[in-house]
Parts: sequence; C-alpha cells; structure tokens
Amino acid sequence: MRICSFLPSATEIAFALGLGDSVVGVTHECDYPPEAKRREVVVKSAIDSHDTPSGTIDNLVTEHLKAKKSIYTIDLARFKKTSPDLILTQELCDVCALDYQDVTEAAKTLAKMPEIISLSPGTLTDVLGDITRVGKATGKNGEAATLVSHLRGRIEVVKEQTSRSDLRPRVACLEWLDPIYSAGHWVPEMVELAGGTDGLGKMGQPSQKTDWGNITEYKPEVLVLMPCGFSVERTLTELDLLVRLSGWKELPAVREGRLFVVNGHAYFSRSGPRLIEGLEILAQILHPEIFPWKALPDAARKLS
Repeated sequence: MRICSFLPSATEIAFALGLGDSVVGVTHECDYPPEAKRREVVVKSAIDSHDTPSGTIDNLVTEHLKAKKSIYTIDLARFKKTSPDLILTQELCDVCALDYQDVTEAAKTLAKMPEIISLSPGTLTDVLGDITRVGKATGKNGEAATLVSHLRGRIEVVKEQTSRSDLRPRVACLEWLDPIYSAGHWVPEMVELAGGTDGLGKMGQPSQKTDWGNITEYKPEVLVLMPCGFSVERTLTELDLLVRLSGWKELPAVREGRLFVVNGHAYFSRSGPRLIEGLEILAQILHPEIFPWKALPDAARKLS
C-alpha cells in the first residue's frame, strides 16, 4: 500500500501503526517522527509562517479565506509520482490543511482513484476513533487496537489521579496571541481530565477569538500559552504581545506564578497520539502535588 498524508497528525498515526514504509507523500509540516521528513513533500503552504508575526499570519489567512483561495497547494507533479492507494486528509479546519474538495479534485488526476479517508475529530474519543479507522483501512487492526488501548490507559491514569483532588483551578488555554484565541476542540476536554476548569473554550467546538477583557474578567488561576503550530521558543518571542496589555500583572495566574508556555505544535494542535502526552503535561501543570514535573524544556516551561 502507498499512502499520501495531507495532515501532520495523520502522518503521526500512520507511523505509530507501523506504516512508515508505506507513507510515500507528506506535507511540508510533517516533521514527526523524524523519518517523515524524508518522504516526498507533495503539499506546501502559500504562507511562510516561520518568522512571520502572529498578527501578520492571521491577516494573510483571513485574506486567503475571504478570497476563497486555498492556503495550501498540491504539487501535482510530485503527487502523481507518489501514485497513492490511500490518501489521509481532513475536513476539520481550512487553516490547518487542504480543502477537502481540492484533495478530491487532485485525486481524479491520478491513473487510479485512491481511497480517501477524511479525519475530522473534535474530541479525544474522536482521535482514538480515527486511529481505529486508519488501522482498519490499512490492515493494521491489531496494531490500532493495541495503540488505542495503551492511550486509553494513560488517559484513565490521569483521570483517576486527578479525581483525588477537590481543587479545580480556572484555566485559560490560548491557541493564538494576536488576535487572541481560546483553544477549542479537544483542549477543554484535556483540561477537564487533567483536573482543571476551562471557562473559555468549548469542548468539541472550534477555537474562538476572544477579547482580552474576557480573559481578565475570567481571572484564570493558570494560564497556558499554546499557539497553534508554535514551539516553546517561538511562543516566547511573542510573549510581549500579552505582557504589554492592561491588567496582565493582575491576573491571578501571573501573580501566583502559574504561567506556562507549552509546545502547541507537538502536543496540543495536532489530533494524533501525542495529544495524550499533552494531557499528561497539563496534569503536571495543574496538579504538581500529584504529578511530579517530567516535561522537558522544549515541551513545557514555567515562566513565573
């Protein structure tokens, strides 16, 4: 089987199921596991986000979407060269990956129409279900069942441990800093499982743009910065976007030294197996009295 993955999380799922040798095409953002970077890049972004400020990225994305222009493009020559039997894509977010219609149109240019599996998870349960779906489509049912069982076990450990505490701190998870977005989809669920209360995000719903006033009014006791696609170091370069805002120093999370930057790129933005590691990181952040700190500096960092 030959697989083209148009989604970094799908690439991670494929490799986790032992399908690495079958993955022949990936996107420019597929960087985990490291072997994925050695596959043919068949999808690229029209926006170079590496050194571009968050506000500029948001403006460019908005302009593309208003003009009904795709943010991502398929290199048809390379795509045809990979000749996939299976395409893994998504219908969850136009900002995160190719438009589904673009995928189907590109597939029609191939000599043989491949199977297309679209992943659109909104919760952790959906993510685990997607692993099962990919396993079924690729003859990796056993591997998928084993992986899902292992991930469920880790979720249950966090859930059981946090149930010991009556403390449920108010948590704000910010998925973008300019403009400010509160994290949605599976993140509010992760906060709940990790023993916190997310009063800004909505479980299973897209991330929402929010005013700074909503943040200060909410008075988060823990503030977690997890910009989509950003590493810890990249987020730190934009921390001043928040620090300079009125009321920053008065936030309970800042006053009490519970401000954290995490690797959204690896553990919170992508709907793949590493979300469970993100859950474990959140548990360490919210309940250090239960979970000893194990997160590496490139995964999570306490700032104050």
